[in-house]
Order: sequence, then structure tokens, then C-alpha cells
Amino acid sequence: MIPEDLRYTAEHEWVSGDGTGPVRVGITHFAQDALGDIVFVQLPEVGTAVQAGDSLGEVESTKSVSEIYAPIAGTVVARNDTLGDEPELINAEPYAAGWLVEIAPEDPAVLGTLLDAAAYQALTEN
Repeated sequence: MIPEDLRYTAEHEWVSGDGTGPVRVGITHFAQDALGDIVFVQLPEVGTAVQAGDSLGEVESTKSVSEIYAPIAGTVVARNDTLGDEPELINAEPYAAGWLVEIAPEDPAVLGTLLDAAAYQALTEN
């Protein structure tokens, strides 16, 4: 459940895209599985500037509330408003319909510093 074509953070976010345009961000299968049934999502407004490591919002599950962190610096250019009515999409399809936001990267080269699938898998096995 770790797609090879994505990049990852140690905080369990994934990033898709090469940085030539906006990148899509979500939480990994590992993260949604640990959270349990997701019942609420708080996302930033379009136009919000974020720095890598900043809180982007929150995911609330039946077990806990967890922060979502920006994997890169940039500007939020889209958010998945469907999650307002269907937060369970994160559980059902964390790498597809359960995406969270799209960010226009400040520096696309930073994507190369994120974890690849093998490194993320090693992180989740520890």
C-alpha cells in the first residue's frame, strides 16, 4: 500500500507530482489506518501560504485528532472540499479521492528531498 510514484514525509503525508505544476498532498494508508474511522477534516483556504512543516489543518477520527503538515513550502491552490461531506474518503481511498490539498511549490527541487517509497516503507516498519 505504498505507491512507488509518490514522495513521502516522516509525518505520513504523501506528495504526487514533479513540481512543474501544483503537487497533490494527502495522508498515507499507514496514517489513515492508524487513525481509524475519519469523521472530520479541517483544510486551509485556497491562497494560504505554507512553509514546510507548518500545520495545514486537522484530521479527526473516532480515536484522536491529528495535525496535517505541509510537506513543502508554497501556496495552497486547491482543496478537496468533498471531504467536508465525505471525510471517510480518506479511509477508503487515501491515494485517490481522499487527497487533501494541492500546493504550488515555492521550490520544486525540494520534492527530491522527500522520502521515496522504499525509505517510507523502512520508516513504517520500525
